[in-house]
Amino acid sequence: MRFKLFDLSGRLALVTGSSQGIGFALARGLAEHGAAVVINGRDETRIADAVNVLRTEGHVAQPSSFDVTDQISVQAGIERIETEIGAIDILVNNAGMQFRSPLEDFPADKWQMLLQTNVSSAFYAGQAVARHMIARRAGKIINIASVQSELARPSIAPYTATKGAIRNLTRGMATDWAKYGLQINAIAPGYFKTPLNQALVDNPEFSAWLEKRTPAGRWGNVEELVGAAVFLAGEASSFVNGQTLFVDGGMTASV
Repeated sequence: MRFKLFDLSGRLALVTGSSQGIGFALARGLAEHGAAVVINGRDETRIADAVNVLRTEGHVAQPSSFDVTDQISVQAGIERIETEIGAIDILVNNAGMQFRSPLEDFPADKWQMLLQTNVSSAFYAGQAVARHMIARRAGKIINIASVQSELARPSIAPYTATKGAIRNLTRGMATDWAKYGLQINAIAPGYFKTPLNQALVDNPEFSAWLEKRTPAGRWGNVEELVGAAVFLAGEASSFVNGQTLFVDGGMTASV
């Protein structure tokens, strides 16, 4: 029997951008703790594959394809889930992207793309889901931030700006919505082995730097984010609001 504070049985979780990488790991982890999960993305084939994997493992999973960077698409997608699948108890705003370039040469179109994918998507989905949660006087929203919410590195200044925005959007959501019984928090991953970071994982020089810079001495594995997500999604975090939990092997604690 699952410990009650971390038992997600009977709850429905929507994880955006969850057909692979961190999003899929979080969806699987929430499902392992009893939640039914909705897999979201834009690539219907990838979504279907992810759903099939979870169902094969015995979990309850449903697909939902909509573009989180488009407000109309998000609103329609959320309404379909609420009407056809069930009330969303947990929202994980995971969708994100990265683009690297020296700041002086950073393309304006990529800047806009980062803003839409990393920030606007969380605002659109958060607002659309919160309207239903407010009516029910309960709900959990988990935004995926980053160590770059706190730190910067060369060539990713715009990404750093978007993740700093996510940290403060989390605070703002909590400030506005805690009075309705919602808890809104963020997880800030350090450097994890994901498709988004594959080029860095494959770079021996960067990996050597990372292992030296991180007190834990290694890359993170995506499964190591699940505990934080389950904590923030369950009753254990009933009085935790507006916080950012860094899961980074000690990187932001060390100079």
